[in-house]
Amino acid sequence: MASQSPGKQNPAKREFGKTWIEVSKSALLHNVKVFRKSIGKNVKIAAVVKANAYGHGLEETISLLKDKVDLFAVDSIKEALMVHKIDGSRPVLVLGYITLSDLSVSIENGISFVVYNIDTLKKIVLLNLKTPAKIHLKIETGLNRQGIKKDELSKFLQFIKTHKKSFILEGVSTHFANIEDTLDPAFAKKQLGEFKEAVKIIKNNGFSPAMIHCAASAGVLLYPETHFSMVRVGFGIYGWWMSIETRVSILAQKRNLVLKPVLTWKSMVAQIKNLSVGESVSYGQTWFATRKTKIAVIPVGYSDGYDRRLSNIGRVIINGHYAMVVGRVAMNMIMADVTDIKDVKLEDEVALLGNMDGLKISADEIAKKIGTINYEVVARISPFIPRTIVK
Repeated sequence: MASQSPGKQNPAKREFGKTWIEVSKSALLHNVKVFRKSIGKNVKIAAVVKANAYGHGLEETISLLKDKVDLFAVDSIKEALMVHKIDGSRPVLVLGYITLSDLSVSIENGISFVVYNIDTLKKIVLLNLKTPAKIHLKIETGLNRQGIKKDELSKFLQFIKTHKKSFILEGVSTHFANIEDTLDPAFAKKQLGEFKEAVKIIKNNGFSPAMIHCAASAGVLLYPETHFSMVRVGFGIYGWWMSIETRVSILAQKRNLVLKPVLTWKSMVAQIKNLSVGESVSYGQTWFATRKTKIAVIPVGYSDGYDRRLSNIGRVIINGHYAMVVGRVAMNMIMADVTDIKDVKLEDEVALLGNMDGLKISADEIAKKIGTINYEVVARISPFIPRTIVK
């Protein structure tokens, strides 16, 4: 058996147990400045913090951003109430669906939300609440997800006019279908044109929505004409590039924008053991030692969000070196080959994602290996893993 003497210690590790997420304050604030510089002073930033702030930690992210952005955007009423509980100093906008039964909760708590069903408006009127609903009309321009089609818009506007005491038309929005996965802006420009037409119709009907928004992170960086009076910044604010195409487009514009990843996911060495030639590792015997091998057992697995498809192809960082994941990823554990890494000790830090010791494992790298996108890699990290703010 290899040495089990404790290795180097980290205060976050001692406080938070066997796996934890480090959230870099300096990186997050740097990214906010990048987006602020891109939009100017008169455009509001809605920081999108849905899905536990894309896996970065809702509470930690809000505590760092509350004085740096104008409002927070989430997916659900549950998330909105969580944001209010953490910090009530900024408005909250729900981008996802609010059930008819939850509308009263949203309105009574002053939470803004998008509307794209006439039944939602009818239910609000039936509630007959003292407080008007703060709504954002979602316009369908080509994504064919949420949204009001152009030929339906007049019906919505007339209903709001008829029941004007029940509503504050606070905003109007749309969402691009193909702005970050292509180098061809044609469809995005088509959507933008349709959105502008819808905004014109709304204004011609006597409404003056304060928040007109269609740009998410890629749109903010690539197309200034999409900024209007507000932008929704999600993935980019956490330091991740939305796609290779977005990065290429930025470079083509001769702009050297730097986004700094905010998240580092760490664990530790829970056991070190020596294997003889021919011994296997983990379930299903998918990996066998072809030489005398030293492995490190790391107490994290697919229940934590470390994807099972990383079995035998993932890698981690230990003591300034990369170590390959060997054997199948289990629910709560993975194993790494540390044969060629000197002085690995019990409870040495292990980086699963992010930067450590001058090395990097990016969400893009992991996404490519398992056939998904970088968004999913970080958003699926378990919310039960403690997050801690670091410099």
